[in-house]
Amino acid sequence: MIIAVGTKLPEANLGRVGEKGPEAIALSSLSKGKKLVIFGLPGAFTSTCSKTHLPSFIRTADAFRAKGVDHIVCFSVNDVYVMKAWDDASGGGAAGIELYADGDASLTKALGLDFSAPAVGFIDRCKRFSAYVVDGEVKILHFETQAGVCDFTAGETLLAEI
Repeated sequence: MIIAVGTKLPEANLGRVGEKGPEAIALSSLSKGKKLVIFGLPGAFTSTCSKTHLPSFIRTADAFRAKGVDHIVCFSVNDVYVMKAWDDASGGGAAGIELYADGDASLTKALGLDFSAPAVGFIDRCKRFSAYVVDGEVKILHFETQAGVCDFTAGETLLAEI
């Protein structure tokens, strides 16, 4: 199944480094009864993800919250330690973006958004997307049509439609 407008987010856990080490966070705990902005990307510290995609949500975080968004979630098929290092380096967390790991790509696969590019070491990575979700149901959904580009999935594009 490929995620689509009108579908519910699948049950899945995302990971992060908490106060006591790695911890699992249920996606449903971030979306049930809430307004959620979620975006997935191919990899932490990668060029387009670091220079364009994540920064677009850092720039728009306050405007999303002003529209009643409860959580702004970024995830990638990386481990929790890589996502923590990227969070620290990018300032995402300081801006209110929650960066999570989809370490085994289970969420990515459940969304139907996995791809592989072995030449650059990407196996079962997440295609670039962004979505606005209300009470677990996808209301707005954007995908990129070209690799290495972040236009349709940028924070500003999604914000303009909410």
